[in-house]
Amino acid sequence: MPNNSLGNCNSTLEFKHTLYAVTYTIIFIPGLLANSIALWLLRSFISKKNKAIIFMINLAFADLSHVLSLPLRIFYYVNHTWPFGTFLCLLCFYLKYLNMYASIMFLTLISVQRYVFTANPFKAKGWKRRYDVAISIGVWIVVGAACLPFPIYRSSGLNNTSTSCFADLSTKKMNNMTVIIMLVGAELSGFLIPLIIITYCTLKTRTQLKSDSLGCEQMKEKHKALRMVVSCASVFFICFTPYHIIFFFYVLVSSNIIDSCVVQKVIMDLHPFSLCLASINCCLNPILYYFTASEFQNELAKRSSSVVGVRLMSRESVSSIR
Repeated sequence: MPNNSLGNCNSTLEFKHTLYAVTYTIIFIPGLLANSIALWLLRSFISKKNKAIIFMINLAFADLSHVLSLPLRIFYYVNHTWPFGTFLCLLCFYLKYLNMYASIMFLTLISVQRYVFTANPFKAKGWKRRYDVAISIGVWIVVGAACLPFPIYRSSGLNNTSTSCFADLSTKKMNNMTVIIMLVGAELSGFLIPLIIITYCTLKTRTQLKSDSLGCEQMKEKHKALRMVVSCASVFFICFTPYHIIFFFYVLVSSNIIDSCVVQKVIMDLHPFSLCLASINCCLNPILYYFTASEFQNELAKRSSSVVGVRLMSRESVSSIR
């Protein structure tokens, strides 16, 4: 964080640049392939009555939008310069937070829908696909607007001749009360409330499995639901919980509300790691689709067998011609 008042308490730029470059390089190819394949397969279920399919498609789209911006991030952290202009810098910066909070919202919605529909099967039968579409549009509008302060807050002194971007952007000066209000609002709406909801859905779904009155088919459906909500909770806790805990103190430190040099150095050293951990969600979410949705596994197996069959037929055709 290029805040001069932090002085020697800050992390070194070389350390952060290396960490970001290595992390984004590692997750780029797996994230690109996994989310592209996920979107390719998930679109096959749009006409079917698969639970939460619309939310999964939106989650994969959010991840793919972030993954596609990673080559520019890698370029910057390897070359230590940004030649692509202000707009592209702020757009890539914005997409990072758009992906994070869209992912949090759709993971929460998937958990809620799985829990509600397994607890009340009649609601699932009467639920229309267009409801999910409308909710998804609403999420993108709200999250898109809510993430705008992130690039605005970090665009101080940025112009078309600037060669700095991302982690090296300076911050706009704001009074402490404004910073605290924005911080508390972001932590509550973007982290604590989704955390409570996902935890509640996970615990309630697990409790339902202890019911002795469940039939075999009901038990099977509830096990599927439990796998899904537990997977959503796992991705949430692994990727987003460390980041938001560190982020709370990071904002206080960067605004000099916390001025202890020891605390500043610890937080500034931990923040890059938590940010990298948050980026890993774009690789974990496709795993969530595969291991929790039997339909996804069946579709992937069917598509794979079709591709193998076409290749075999092509080889036989070539052999017969020869």
